[in-house]
Amino acid sequence: MKEKLIDLVEYTYHFNNEMIRIISENISKVDDKIISLINHTLNAQQVWNSRILNEKSFEVWQINSFEKLEEINNQNFQTSIQIIENSDFDQRIEYQNSKGTEFENTIFEMLFHAVNHSTYHRGQINSLLKQSGIEPILTDYIFYKR
Repeated sequence: MKEKLIDLVEYTYHFNNEMIRIISENISKVDDKIISLINHTLNAQQVWNSRILNEKSFEVWQINSFEKLEEINNQNFQTSIQIIENSDFDQRIEYQNSKGTEFENTIFEMLFHAVNHSTYHRGQINSLLKQSGIEPILTDYIFYKR
């Protein structure tokens, strides 16, 4: 299970970097919604890692300096790998969502959600890129594995 989850986190890291790259290459054509979504995608992974580790987290919709996005993605990747290597996936973590509502989930559920959430928003970004006249990138997991 550990190896499969590491693979999914690597997939997320890879295609988040690809999204940052294509946005950077076309920065004059992208709108605020694309910038907001790439930030949210990275922020959310940081938030989930922070919930697991009981650390201070980003705001889910904060806008980071575009120049820092690769660094944030790298830090998210390193932290997620550290969690995978050092945690019991069945351990339940109590946390509050961004609205203050309390929940409890396993570490596996939280990490898998972060991967799935990133995939969802990369799809949204690709749709917006296409609307802006930018060729979207293929980010499906199977393309990563090929």
